[in-house]
Amino acid sequence: MNLARLAKLRQRFGIAAPKVAVRTHVPWYLRWLALAVLLACSAALAAWMYEAGRRFAGFDRSEVDQQISALRRDLAAAREELARLSTLANSAESKIAIERTAQQDLAKQVRVLEGENARLREELAIMESTLSADPKKAAPLSIQRFKVQPELLPGEYRFHLLVLASGSRRGEFQGRYELVVSLTQDGRSAMMTLPETGAAGVPGFGLGFKHFQRIEGTFRVNPAARVDSVQVRVYETGSSQARATQTAKLS
Repeated sequence: MNLARLAKLRQRFGIAAPKVAVRTHVPWYLRWLALAVLLACSAALAAWMYEAGRRFAGFDRSEVDQQISALRRDLAAAREELARLSTLANSAESKIAIERTAQQDLAKQVRVLEGENARLREELAIMESTLSADPKKAAPLSIQRFKVQPELLPGEYRFHLLVLASGSRRGEFQGRYELVVSLTQDGRSAMMTLPETGAAGVPGFGLGFKHFQRIEGTFRVNPAARVDSVQVRVYETGSSQARATQTAKLS
């Protein structure tokens, strides 16, 4: 027993005895503050080293920001210029369209006037030939330039003619005219008189002139029918016999 106690005492107070360290007590908030300061310094040092590395490699953020600002200003100016040029282009296109429309209208008017001029010249030539002809041999009433043409609308036709009275005639001619349309529909032939008998109580289209009268008009038939020919008949008031007739062939 004595030996065992002696061994324990040697372990406690001898060379193998445990060491005792004395340390100063530091509050926990001071330790956290020191850690925060250390982390902040580390972050600042890392940022400085990063910026220094970029500058050393030729990259300057402030210069890049300036270049980006300059490019944005150039882009805004380019967009404004593009909008201005687009406005000018649209205005120019509108002016061109207006001028083109005006030119087309003018060309149409010129064509109409040229056609009217040619028609008047032709009528003048007919009148001169009629007046210069022998009154004894000339017909008292004649039909000139009778034409029938289909229109764009199916079944619609336009006709025009010139009715002349001889120079020996005295007074004004009073009468009427009618159209007799020969057509084929469903393989069968048919005839149609215009105006229709009894239409508005008028047996025909009225006429009244001294030397000549130009007539234009349109008529319609069934779009499924084919018009073969159209005959115009001119009657004098009080007479049931046609004074002049002429036929226009269409097919």
